[in-house]
Amino acid sequence: MSTPTHGTPSLPSARRKRSSLEVLHELKQPKVAVMLALGFASGLPFLLTANTFGYWLRDDGTSLVAIGFISWVGFAYAFKVYWSPLVDRIDVPLLGRLGRRRGWMLLCQILVTIGLLGMAIVGTAGGLAAIGAFALLTAFASATQDIAIDAWRIESASDDADVGLMTSAAQVGYRVALIITDALIIAAAARVGWSMSYVGMAVLMALCTVATLFAAEPTRAEVVLDQKPPLWTLRGLADAIIGPFIDFFANHKVTGLVMLLMVALYRLPDFVMGPMYNPYYHDLGLSKDTVAWVRGSFGLVATFIGIAAAGLSAVRLGLLPTLVAGLVLEGCGTAAFALLSVNVGTAIFATVMTLDAFAQSFAGVALVIYMSSLTSLGYTATQYAMLSSTYALLGKFLKGFSGIAVETLTPVYGLTGAYAAAFVATGLTAVPPLLLLLLLWRVQNTKR
Repeated sequence: MSTPTHGTPSLPSARRKRSSLEVLHELKQPKVAVMLALGFASGLPFLLTANTFGYWLRDDGTSLVAIGFISWVGFAYAFKVYWSPLVDRIDVPLLGRLGRRRGWMLLCQILVTIGLLGMAIVGTAGGLAAIGAFALLTAFASATQDIAIDAWRIESASDDADVGLMTSAAQVGYRVALIITDALIIAAAARVGWSMSYVGMAVLMALCTVATLFAAEPTRAEVVLDQKPPLWTLRGLADAIIGPFIDFFANHKVTGLVMLLMVALYRLPDFVMGPMYNPYYHDLGLSKDTVAWVRGSFGLVATFIGIAAAGLSAVRLGLLPTLVAGLVLEGCGTAAFALLSVNVGTAIFATVMTLDAFAQSFAGVALVIYMSSLTSLGYTATQYAMLSSTYALLGKFLKGFSGIAVETLTPVYGLTGAYAAAFVATGLTAVPPLLLLLLLWRVQNTKR
């Protein structure tokens, strides 16, 4: 196997601070608008096979246990690292003429559209196996699209400041998509039904292909990739599969293990009870319109403020302090949902939802910027997929048992009390990664 090019960061080392006018000028770059749209394309399918899908299933009388287990279609996001070398090194037949990143993005957007249409046509009346199969197709295509979009985002950035700009743009688009698939779709479902609402989401996904067609194929990684042996040779195959991991640990040594463990635990407060949020609202008696209105107003504003605050914090305070702040917010935001079991009024619901939206967007941006900073050119897609799969794997696994946890606690605490206990326990999962972050912070200060 060829020796990986160690220490080749995905971003140049330029760190000159930019003036406000320069930042405003860069916001006008076409790639920023494309990144917004691609971020939207990345976020659109996520909840449609997760929390929102669970709301649909619960609305149609599906048990919490079944909802918890069917959420495992989201394992596609956790396992994407296993096929990410293909996205890094192989062009899509026919569509490859658009470029490697764009070809994969377009193929995946077409498959996501087909998957969402299949879910809409089959519906819950067709059985959990049938609708689950289309949900799996959607999740698999969406996870693969994320590999290509993340690589495009990192490789299209010209320097450290640019990656922050591109990441913020991606997160804005992503979070807008989450608002639509977590709020507007619920209001739509109350009027036209879930199937027609999913048809509408499929149409939006199809429109996202326009962004891919307008995107410029990044070229910064081509020099590094051209130096690698062909994938069909033994050396090339070994480099594609093993090279990214050797490169990562060559750059970060033993600290890399601590980094991976911290990343694996960082989003547990958000993931573990994920399938239960919407069933919780349903069982509390909150109307679809109330949930949609709060998410689309207070939640939307808090999301954008959280994105901006995380970006500013990363620049002013540094990545590790920003990660610590995001984790504390994330744990408190998740535990706060227990308050709804005591008071389910609109005011308290809006307050809890606002805190959670701010916390999740802040923590999400912090983690994405941190993971992006750890990748190397030539392995961008695979290394970022490794990191994002790491943070998704444990959470995706544990959330499958969320329904069992609530139903097991119900005889003791009652249904709403069981939800509350589970949310508090999930919030406490922020403690282990917080300790690891403090360790990384100490290691970083020692090396200075």
